[in-house]
Amino acid sequence: MHRTWPHPRVVCHRGGGALAPENTLAGIRKAAAMGFGGVEFDVMLSADKVPLLIHDETLDRTTNGRGSVTAMPYARLASLDAGAWFSPEYRGERVPSFEEAGKLCAQLGLWANVEIKPARGFERETGVAVAKLALELWGGASISPLLSSFEPASLEAARAAAPGLDRGYLTDRLGSGWDEAARALGCVSVHCNCKYLTEGQADEVRGAGYWLLCYTVNEPVIARRLFSWGIDAIFTDRLDLIPPDFA
Repeated sequence: MHRTWPHPRVVCHRGGGALAPENTLAGIRKAAAMGFGGVEFDVMLSADKVPLLIHDETLDRTTNGRGSVTAMPYARLASLDAGAWFSPEYRGERVPSFEEAGKLCAQLGLWANVEIKPARGFERETGVAVAKLALELWGGASISPLLSSFEPASLEAARAAAPGLDRGYLTDRLGSGWDEAARALGCVSVHCNCKYLTEGQADEVRGAGYWLLCYTVNEPVIARRLFSWGIDAIFTDRLDLIPPDFA
């Protein structure tokens, strides 16, 4: 039996999508200011095990720092500029902690899909840290976040640390055995690349009782097709092309 999806159907990828520097508080604020109700962002650990928002294992692409995220303590990471690469308007934007991002989502009334994005070798540790902090940040809240990951070990660890939080099975393509894998991890949703999903697979996923989410959907025509297949939600960078009420 497919349950009704209770969260926003258009979710802002990495915070503000293509309209703000990714994985920043500015991006989350941009999404809220444009009327979106849900954001997705990536969480990794610093050298001193502080969960923080960043996508890559290295700092080079989205900050003015260099080297490995896991080699640097959070106090140093927080001093880096994570906005100037995007545009001068965002110069001085910081690498936020997961705690800051979670509190901002609560303040703005945003639902969050938290992707556990561990650096290699820190899969379980990151899953535990993210799940425990999510429990603290959203404890007692009427809307809880969804924790997703490409790493089964991270989802297993998150499940052990916070069994009551929803988990999403994140994959590029739906290969054989996806159902068994998602079920073994106690996942409520399946998240996959929109490029490879077929209508038959969409029916299969929903028929198995999972919510189905697709990334990264940046063209309205593709969004319309996916929603016509019964997709529950999409992640988009193009907040300017796919508005919150698109679905």
